[in-house]
Amino acid sequence: MESNLNHIFELQYAMDTFYFLVCGALVMWMAAGFAMLEAGLVRAKNTTEILTKNIALFAVACTMYLICGYDIMYGGGIFLSGITTVAEMDDAAVAGVLAASTEAGFGDMGEYSGASDFFFQVVFVATAMSIVSGAVAERMKLWAFLAFAVVMCGVIYPMQGSWTWNGDSVFGIYELSYSDYAGSGIVHMAGAAAALAGVLLLGARKGKYGANGQIKAFPGANLPLATLGTFILWMGWFGFNGGSTLKLGGIGVANEVANVFLNTNAAAAGGLIGALIVARIMFGKADLTMALNGALAGLVAITAEPADPSPLLATIIGAVGGVIVVFSIVTLDKLRIDDPVGAISVHGVVGIWGIFAVLLSDADATFMGQLVGMLTIFVWVFGTSLIVWGILKAIMGIRVSEEDEYEGVDLSECGMEAYPEFVSTKP
Repeated sequence: MESNLNHIFELQYAMDTFYFLVCGALVMWMAAGFAMLEAGLVRAKNTTEILTKNIALFAVACTMYLICGYDIMYGGGIFLSGITTVAEMDDAAVAGVLAASTEAGFGDMGEYSGASDFFFQVVFVATAMSIVSGAVAERMKLWAFLAFAVVMCGVIYPMQGSWTWNGDSVFGIYELSYSDYAGSGIVHMAGAAAALAGVLLLGARKGKYGANGQIKAFPGANLPLATLGTFILWMGWFGFNGGSTLKLGGIGVANEVANVFLNTNAAAAGGLIGALIVARIMFGKADLTMALNGALAGLVAITAEPADPSPLLATIIGAVGGVIVVFSIVTLDKLRIDDPVGAISVHGVVGIWGIFAVLLSDADATFMGQLVGMLTIFVWVFGTSLIVWGILKAIMGIRVSEEDEYEGVDLSECGMEAYPEFVSTKP
């Protein structure tokens, strides 16, 4: 009997570890979604540079989180000590799984490999940094952006993650009573707060705003690519939210995972429909870019609590997010906050909605808990990011020259064009 229980435990351990890894791979694939979305929404002359940013930031995020980010967020110091491999268990050694995880520096995991937890967490860090990329597109220096990514992924993001998902007190002052299932605030609003700080110091693209309040549209170069990117993000979000159950074993958990998938999809659909209808009313046309951002807004909105709502409530939460994002994009333009892809609106403004939407279905969440958690994350990330952006601006500059911006940062930053047959001035 004991032997059978041990084998069941081994099977659950393997299954939960595998599920964690697959979900992490789905979230990693979201990096491709961000790259395609942003490349589609910027002008052709800036495509290569935005693609370079996206793939380089992923590498920087993974490296910095390995060096120090995971240790700050959860403890463990894996960069030098490495990962202890869980030995094959026999009938008397099932409990050794717990000890092996602890020795590896990942804490008392028990039901899955500590290495799988690290992999799942590190792709979340890259997601937060990807949000920054789109908001500062078309006028930021590549190396200034990557320098900021080092600090964001190594210190700023992990610190607020330690206060929230790891439950540490905030500078030893107070503990948060904050509920955020998969990161509407911890990942998405945090990325948007860092982006907002950068955009405020960076300024708008040349010609975007006129002296008399005119707002000039800069259409994206490749809307099919942007649409593909949105579909990739939509798919990757099943790993983002689904993996945040942290395991799969057991009937109750399996049902929760199914609910998370169902609600994630419902919210995305609701967000797209909501944004499309509002755009039609406001602009008289079916605006594709608003529809794409509406789907993403629905996904961000449901991320803070995708398990508890009914499918109808999840659809409504997503639809409200889709409506909010249209008004937010328009409002930020009126405030002359230039965000080429709408990242601050999608991930920041709607991220705040998602934080408070938790109250609609989670009886344990409180308004004050959500408010204090939201303010703590925003103030920390925005404040520290503003300082880091300011230091980078003073030391190396964060904006390309006016001439380079006019010609396109593909040539000035990367020395090559994404569409040379169409945009090159050379014979």
